[in-house]
Amino acid sequence: MAKSLLLLASVLVFGNVAIHSAFAPDLIVDMAKILLDNYCSPEKLTGMQEAIDAASSNTEILSIPDPDTLASVLTGGVQSTINDPRLVISNEPNYVPAVAPALPPLPPDQLIGVLQSSIKLEVLEGNIGYLRIDHIIGEELADKIGTLLLELVWKKILPTSALIFDLRYTGSGDLSGIPYIVSYFTDAEPLIHIDSVYDRPSDTTTEMWSMPKLLGERYGTKKSLVILTSANTKGIAEDVAYCLKNLKRATIVGEKTAGGSVKIDKIKIGDTDFYVTVPSAKSINPITGKSWEVTGVTPDVEVDAEDAVAVAIKIINLRAEIPAILEATGALVADNYAFENVGADVAEKLAAASSDYNLISSKVALETKLSADLMTLSGDKCLKTTHNIPPLPPMNPSPEMFIELIKVSFHTDLFENNIGYLRFDMFGNFEEVQAIAQIIVEHVWNKVVNTDALIVDLRNNVGGATTAIPGFCSYFFDADKQVLLDKLYDRPSGTTKELWTLPELTGVRYGSKKSLIILTSRATAGAAEEFVYIMKKHGRAMIVGETTNGASHPPETFRVGDSDVFLSIPTTHSDTAQGPAWEGAGVTPHIPVPADAALDTAKGILNKHFTGAKK
Repeated sequence: MAKSLLLLASVLVFGNVAIHSAFAPDLIVDMAKILLDNYCSPEKLTGMQEAIDAASSNTEILSIPDPDTLASVLTGGVQSTINDPRLVISNEPNYVPAVAPALPPLPPDQLIGVLQSSIKLEVLEGNIGYLRIDHIIGEELADKIGTLLLELVWKKILPTSALIFDLRYTGSGDLSGIPYIVSYFTDAEPLIHIDSVYDRPSDTTTEMWSMPKLLGERYGTKKSLVILTSANTKGIAEDVAYCLKNLKRATIVGEKTAGGSVKIDKIKIGDTDFYVTVPSAKSINPITGKSWEVTGVTPDVEVDAEDAVAVAIKIINLRAEIPAILEATGALVADNYAFENVGADVAEKLAAASSDYNLISSKVALETKLSADLMTLSGDKCLKTTHNIPPLPPMNPSPEMFIELIKVSFHTDLFENNIGYLRFDMFGNFEEVQAIAQIIVEHVWNKVVNTDALIVDLRNNVGGATTAIPGFCSYFFDADKQVLLDKLYDRPSGTTKELWTLPELTGVRYGSKKSLIILTSRATAGAAEEFVYIMKKHGRAMIVGETTNGASHPPETFRVGDSDVFLSIPTTHSDTAQGPAWEGAGVTPHIPVPADAALDTAKGILNKHFTGAKK
């Protein structure tokens, strides 16, 4: 840093030519002193004093005849050295400092006219308030006209159900106005530390806190607040937006703000016509530890400024529907979720969490959060939001098409020692499977039924319908005795259905005597887990691979009230008389190995068995 400042102080580079100026030594010394005394981030100025000393002793003087060129060169050097684009050196012989005009004493009718012309207020359809202000007033002015503001503006805003606060055109304001605005949208207690502003000239830090007492009532924290921003939102308005955003009290809609400053001073450099524009104070948000200055405030929902009002209205209308959606969701879960006690608990906790949805800005965000909450509260990843996908139209494929479909859906192989291999990745609906059972037997089952052992690969089987489970299980049990495979409890009807092996099947049974190994992975889910669970529970198969997914029986889809939100709710669970089944926890294998090693492990087990039997 010291080296860079020394370079700036002693040699100014313009183009490819090193240039010195008759202005330069005194000008640079005075400029550096101004920066040292006024720049809001003094930690960036390490080495500045050494640079001043070096410039003071520099006697190699050449001339830059154009003061505007010198100002431009100095600006480039300062900005690149300190890395702050707000630092500007200008040559302005005719500059007159702007003085904000004091509000003259006005009769009440004229003062009302001034306020009405500078503040736009409207109550939109749906009792949505709209408030636009283009300048944020400070404490002094608020004390003078506060009563009028209360009568003309605030009392009309207060009864609204939600508020759109338009700061798209707000480019000026007073720092002392920040606590006033923020406090109207927070509670009286506890007091909140909303901002800290460091002022370099006085070397003091002022903490801004929410105010315990205000003129009139607060808007509070329950009603929706949407702040509109644009690239023209600047300075104090950015601070207000940043505070309310990080307090999670407001949603910002629009464009990224200008990235201005909390305070900018323009200071004359010595007796010259040069001025240095310098940020003399900086804001540090106590929540983020960062500032909006230079970088701007990034909106939660980024849209073109001209579209911001329409988007804000859409967000507010969505939020108005959320309480009813949460209530209807809770009722659906309580009445239909497979595990009754869990469903009632989820409904109760979801109702208590309604305030967590105050900042939802889109249907997608609502569905994402609702899914996350349902899964967290229930511990069931299958209880979630979903999309209402209409069923496919019925098809009437030819026998040839069925055969081609079956060839794609099933994979068979024959390994050493007459070990069969069967893989399929989805269980079909019983009625659909029954219709093509003979084709499946001829083109799939007959290839493996006469083997001495069978490996059924369900590592990529994601589930499907459970209606075909009893039939498939039956092929691995004998016909002389029916076996009670499982009991399924249906929550909506309150009934229990028993699953038994079938006395009659298409094709030949594999029977109960020959070895059977089932391969599983973390992807094995739903109906596939039910099959694995049954075969393990009855000791009919050895399970090799990974613990299964821990999904659920095929869930049902429910529409939430009159909304466009749909829920996927598991309504059925397996028999829990002997303890938890597979839902949620999955099925643990007898031989746990990584999924990609499961087939070789199974072949090794069976080959060892047959080799030993031959000896």
